[in-house]
Amino acid sequence: MKFLFKLLLLISRFPLRILYLFADVLFFTSYYVVGYRKKVVTQNLINSFPEKSKSEIKNIKKKFYLNFSDYIAETAKSFTISETESKVRMQHLNRDIFQQAKIEGKNVILLAGHVFNWEWFNALTTIVPQEHSHPVYRKVNNNFWEEKVKTIRNSFGNKAIEAKEVIRHILRNPNDGNSIYMFVADQTPHSSEVNYGINFLNQATPAFIGYDKLATRLDLVFVYCEMKKVKRGFYQVNYYRIFPDGEKFQEFEVVKKFHKLLENTINKRPDNWLWSHRRWKYSDLIKKLEN
Repeated sequence: MKFLFKLLLLISRFPLRILYLFADVLFFTSYYVVGYRKKVVTQNLINSFPEKSKSEIKNIKKKFYLNFSDYIAETAKSFTISETESKVRMQHLNRDIFQQAKIEGKNVILLAGHVFNWEWFNALTTIVPQEHSHPVYRKVNNNFWEEKVKTIRNSFGNKAIEAKEVIRHILRNPNDGNSIYMFVADQTPHSSEVNYGINFLNQATPAFIGYDKLATRLDLVFVYCEMKKVKRGFYQVNYYRIFPDGEKFQEFEVVKKFHKLLENTINKRPDNWLWSHRRWKYSDLIKKLEN
C-alpha cells in the first residue's frame, strides 16, 4: 500500500494535461472494455429519465464515463494541487453569502451533491471570512487509505470531521459565524439508518437527514452548492442560501429543498452526476415505510 501511495503521489505531480491522457485511457477501458458498473449506470438513468429515448440515455451515459474518468484524474491531482492552481480552476460565485453569515453570527452548513468535481471545494476555506472550515466525510474501512484520503480533506487549512462525529461537534461548539461545515448531502444512508425518504429523480429515495436535525435545533445558515463544469479542468460553484418558508425550518424541510435544488442541477447537465453509485439500493425500505 505504501508503494501504491508513493506511486499515486508521483502521478499526482504530473500536470493535469498529462493526467487527462490517463483519463482518456481510463475512459476507453471503463466504457468500452470493462464496462464498469454499466448495468447500474444504465438502469439508474432509465429510471430517472423515463421520458428520454434510448439514444439520449446512451449519450448521457457516455458523457458520464468521460466526466467520471476526469474526476479520477482530478482526485489524484488533489494530493498535490497548489492553492494558486486550485483558485484558478475553481471559481466560487455569490461569496457574499459567507460574509453575511459572519455578520449575522451564524455558522454555515454547505450542502453539495456528488456533482463533478465535488472534491475541489477545499480551497474555499482560503477565500471566506470564517476561521474554521470542516469537510464532512465518511470513514474508509482501510486505516492506511483513511489517513491518506483525509489529507485531501485537510488541505488548505481545512479540518475534516467524520460523519458520525459532526453533529456532536457542531452542537458542542459556538454558533458564532466563524465555522463552515461541508456536507456531500446526497449520501445513501446505511440500511439500519433508513427512516425517511423522498421522491427524487422519479424514484423513492432514502435520504440522509443528519443535517436536518441541526436545521430544527440551531439558527444556522444553510447553503446549496451548485457545481458547474465549465470545461475540462475548470469549474464554477454557485452558492444559494436556503431559507425556511416560515420563521424557522420545519422537520425535513431543508432535506426536501436540498434535493429539489440538486434535482434541478442534475436535469441541466445529467452527465455530471455520479450515476455509478447504487443510490436506490434501499428504495424498497422507503416503500415499506410509506405503507
